[in-house]
Amino acid sequence: MVDSPQHWTARHFSQANPAGPGCDSVPALFRRLAETIEELGPLEIQHVVFESEMTEHGPWWSGTVYFHLPEDG
Repeated sequence: MVDSPQHWTARHFSQANPAGPGCDSVPALFRRLAETIEELGPLEIQHVVFESEMTEHGPWWSGTVYFHLPEDG
């Protein structure tokens, strides 16, 4: 008998710094993500992923936050 794989669903959002000068600011990205987390209210963070893409202005940082809301059970 094969066990069923475990799975779950997580909500998520992604944000990046605006393209162009300043896109390489990690503190700005952290502030942007933190503001959105606060706007969402109480939640449980499951995972945060940071990525960058090289541009003429340096690395263009983005982040994805995976989370659960209290009503998600």
